Amino acid sequence: MTRHLAIVGSGPAGYYTAGAAQKKWGDDVRVDVFDTLPVPFGLIRTGVAPDHQSIKGVSRRYETTALSDNVRFVGNVTIGQDVTVEELQGLYDAVVFATGAPHDKPLGLPGEDLANVFGSAAFVGWYNGHPQFAQLDPDLSGKSAVVIGMGNVALDVARILSKTEDEFAGSDIVNHALEALKASRLTTVTIVGRRGPHQIMMTPKELGELMHLSRAAPRVDPADLPAPEDDAILEPGLRKSVGHLRSFAAIPESERADKAVEIDFDMFASPVRLIGTGKVEGVEVERTRVEAGRAVGTGETYVIPADLVVACIGYRSSPIPGVPFDERAGKFANDEGRILPGLYAVGWARRGPTGTIGTNRPDGFGVIDRIAEDLASGALGTAARQGRAGFDALAEERQLDIVTFRDWKKIEEAEAQAAREGAPREKFVDIASMIRARG
Repeated sequence: MTRHLAIVGSGPAGYYTAGAAQKKWGDDVRVDVFDTLPVPFGLIRTGVAPDHQSIKGVSRRYETTALSDNVRFVGNVTIGQDVTVEELQGLYDAVVFATGAPHDKPLGLPGEDLANVFGSAAFVGWYNGHPQFAQLDPDLSGKSAVVIGMGNVALDVARILSKTEDEFAGSDIVNHALEALKASRLTTVTIVGRRGPHQIMMTPKELGELMHLSRAAPRVDPADLPAPEDDAILEPGLRKSVGHLRSFAAIPESERADKAVEIDFDMFASPVRLIGTGKVEGVEVERTRVEAGRAVGTGETYVIPADLVVACIGYRSSPIPGVPFDERAGKFANDEGRILPGLYAVGWARRGPTGTIGTNRPDGFGVIDRIAEDLASGALGTAARQGRAGFDALAEERQLDIVTFRDWKKIEEAEAQAAREGAPREKFVDIASMIRARG
């Protein structure tokens, strides 16, 4: 008996789940992978930093799955708008949400609506060419940027703001962002975190990159560092990361004098409000101390100058009409991937924005195991579903302009042909251009 699965979202979680379905049922499964955009791969395309091409290369692993006969990419279709979840449930044995967490978690601070204040999803989407954020147009003419957060996304943003044009060689940063960064007048990028060195979420490789920037140097206040012997209790990765912070603190001032940009780590600083008239001018922070792993305010406040603010404090999934959603956690309400009979979640849509790209692989296999259990128990009913044939009839009736994976390969080829010298591609940053490139 052929099983019919719909997966909503074509990022790592979506394709790992499709691959797991193939391993479970072989030729007895048909999988349609839906995406609102005409292009696949989700945050690998629009979230991973453009100068981290080796990480973006993981998308090649999904091509074998994507080009197989029983898995199909269905791009340029928005579930909940072009097609309802209820309609999908009538056509497929199971519907799996692998939509990631594409929206910024709000700061929740006074002044966050000032001009030139952005969340990281928007700002990263801007320099990565996401159609939703390509027109963002941040003003980089000021001297000071503040990046709020102590994770790898904050590091990505700080590094991208600090690089020279030559350092983007080989990257796929989009032209509009490269031109804006070339004209940038920033001299200070301050990374602000509520807690201290032992609580950072930054990984050693990403931290180490800051030591090799041609025009920028990182700075850590030695007073923020705990006693060296206290590092012994840390797990090895975090211990190595803290070692990098100690190296930053030891950079001699004579070496800093040759650098035009300073990347300053301001720890034990909790943002209180954003200050400015119309446009952001500063971030007021409260000095903190760490008690039992938590940041506790001391009452002492000060203002960090800020002509640009990027908040890298976390992400949320997109609610979809008719699907239970956990507003507090910013993910679909689920029990180990089960939302409702026939509805499932995987990846960040299931667990929130945690883990690496690879974490989604066991997640995909886990949700397929649960679907198999529910099919075997009769929990999903016994009626035969139409699957792909039924969806195609619905799409034709509604005149939906579906983009397939083979269409995407034509778009990809056009992007490669349009690339500046040394770059792997120049992304199309609007949907109409993507559709035209398909031919």
